[in-house]
Order: sequence, then C-alpha cells, then structure tokens
Amino acid sequence: MSSVLGVSVGAGAVRMARPHTANPHGHVQPHSFDLQTIPVTEQTVEELAAEAIGVTLETTPGITATAIAYRSEQHARAVRAAMARQQLTNYELVPEVVAALEFAQSTGDIRGISSLVVYDLGSSGLSVSVVDTQTREIRHSERTSDISGDYLDSLIREQQIASGRIAHPPDAAGLATLDGLCREAKEQLSTNTAVALPSEQGLVLLAQENFESLIMLAIESSARMARDVITRSDRPVHGVLAIGGCARIPLVARVLERWMGVPVIVPESPETVVARGAALLARPVQPEVPVSPVLDAELSPAWLSAPPARRKREISGAVLTVSALAVVAAIGLGLGYGPQVLQRDSHNEGSPTVPTTSAPRTTTLDPQIAVAPTTPTESAVESVAAPPPRRATTEPPPPPAPGPNTIVVPGLPPIVVPTIPPEVFPFPPPPAR
Repeated sequence: MSSVLGVSVGAGAVRMARPHTANPHGHVQPHSFDLQTIPVTEQTVEELAAEAIGVTLETTPGITATAIAYRSEQHARAVRAAMARQQLTNYELVPEVVAALEFAQSTGDIRGISSLVVYDLGSSGLSVSVVDTQTREIRHSERTSDISGDYLDSLIREQQIASGRIAHPPDAAGLATLDGLCREAKEQLSTNTAVALPSEQGLVLLAQENFESLIMLAIESSARMARDVITRSDRPVHGVLAIGGCARIPLVARVLERWMGVPVIVPESPETVVARGAALLARPVQPEVPVSPVLDAELSPAWLSAPPARRKREISGAVLTVSALAVVAAIGLGLGYGPQVLQRDSHNEGSPTVPTTSAPRTTTLDPQIAVAPTTPTESAVESVAAPPPRRATTEPPPPPAPGPNTIVVPGLPPIVVPTIPPEVFPFPPPPAR
C-alpha cells in the first residue's frame, strides 16, 4: 500500500510523520501517525534531514511522496542543497504555516475560524503569522530568536546555579549536559507540579509555580509581539493556533488568551503538527515533460534540421573552399607574397624601405611590397640607412631563358626551382674493391 512522508526540519530535531487512515468523516486522528524524532547532534539539521529521508525511503517500501516543511527561503535553499547531495529528487517543499494550517483543518480544530494567528514557539525562536484560512494567504509574518525554548532553558539553568544547588560546569561539554537537563525539567513541568533531576553538578529542583514566575516576562513579551503582528496585518483574527514544543507549557495558552481575547487552540503533540501537516500535503512529484519533436525542430539550428544528404554536401563544399584557399596561399608563397614587413623611410615618408640584408623580389606587376628581413635582430638604424627600392620601368624586364629548373605557368612569371647542391664529403670516398 502506498504511503507518504512529512518532515519538519527544526533547529533541535528532525521530525518525520507517516499517516495511517482517516475517520469516516474524513478527519485525521491525532494518533493516526507514525512519528519519529531525530535529535540534532554534530551535523547541520538540513544534512541530518536529507540523510534520514534517504534511509527511510530505502528501508520503507511504498512511500510515493515526501513533503518537507520550510521556514524561510534561506531555509528552503539549504534543504534543497542537502537533498541534492543525497541525490533525492522526489520531494516537495511546503511552508511551515501552510502545513500547520492543513493539519488543524483536517482535525477540525479551527472549524468556523476564517482568520487565524499561528503562534509557533520552538527551540530556536518564535514565529507569528496571520493567515486567511479560506485562501491560506499569509497576511503578515514575523520571527524573532530573542524568545525561544533554548532561552527558557537558560533561565532555568541560571536560576539553579544562582540558588547554589548546582555548580557551574567547568567546560562546554558540562554546560551542554546541564542545558539538556534543564530542557527535560521544562518538559516535565508541562504536566507535573514539581521536578527533581540529579546531575553531576547537583540536583535540579524546581516547582511549576517558580517556573512560571521565572518565564512570565518572556511569555508576555511573546504575546505582545503576536498582538503587534495582528495590528500590522490590519486584519481581525478569531483564534490562535499555538504550536511548537513550548506550546505544551500551560502558561503560554493562558497568557495568549488574556492578551488576544480570542480562543487559543493547542493541538495534541504541538511539536509534531508541522510534520503531520506536511505529510497530508505530500504529493508525488511529476516527471519533467520531454520536449516534443516539433518544438525540438523549432529550437534547433537550420543546418541541424537539414537532411543528411544536404548537410553532407554543405560540409563537402566547405572542405573544397578551404582546399582552394590553401592552393592560392601556396602559389602566393612561391611568388614571394609571404609574410612581409612595411617599413617607412625617414627621408621619404610614403616609400617603404628594404633591409640591406636581402634584395627585394618583385614581379612584373611591381606590388611595391618588400620581403621580410631574414635576420630577426636587425636594428632600426640599418633599415633607415638602406637605399630606397628601385622602381620598375614601364617596360617589364625580359623573362629569363627557360632552363631545366624553370616552371612556366601561363599568365604568371616563370618560377625557378632551386637545385640541391651535391653532397660534399670531407674526405675522398674509399676506392672500390
């Protein structure tokens, strides 16, 4: 049977949810999910989420769709990069607020509420959003890290150290252990009136009344922020949806209701609401549509669209053109039209000068172009001192008598092919035997 997977990527943990079935009215029961929480240790939370999703997809057959909730665009980019490194593509990203709204509507907790405040107090910060439940449009949203679950843990830690029952940890590892113990005490005080937890530094002892007085100022500051967000959204609200791990604290709902004057809904297991809502939004990712042959032909160059025979003829014509240019270049080299240098005489600005190291080779057409000097280190003084070239007369010189090494081409001057001198031995060859 096919299934879907929803994932929330928080600062302290990665939570994964897979739904079972709905009741006859189409509502999802709070307990009809398989939930898994993976605490974040040394890895980044995005890398941990990508690895956990990859392992789940490999070990759990039948998962056809995955939805990952994200908080901001920067958060979404980090998740995409981590998923790409794991070579995972069959997933979609959904906003955390929309995922929470999907779950609340599926359970019927916000039935009849058209404008809602989503109050999300987690370990890393507080997010407050005003949402239209009909269109799911986010009217206004703000986030702060000044109020968070980690901040409440630090308040408990400092109070315990100040009381003298807990010694200050000597290193960072001991401090992290104490923070984890204070977090556990906070969670137990959500349902208990007092807590006593032993540690290496001493006994963490705290009553619920003392805990609420300790965090009252922070919770009221969060309620003031939520009310300011409502004012800036310029929309009346009819309810508050409190989610995140800190929504379990009974003081939170009481303070919000007193400051807002509207009902406050706290779902069961509020820290997993986003993951469960993402699972309800998960849909299989459609594969990319291949380009049609007609569109491919329109986007291709004209020479690629030509028939093979025509392309072959065009390529053969290009080869012939290059070959003809090579023949013309060879004839030009034989006639002395190779690389040449034009140098100006200081006495005759319009006449090119010829180096003294070699005489110019001219044809009957007298192109007035001198052959480049054979010595590359020739100085400029020699070029200036060289006599100006002798101009050809109006009558062309008589052609040389044809010899054995002379090639005559109609319309061109005779071409003399130099002969190779015979090899000279430094000593007479040995007598023949």
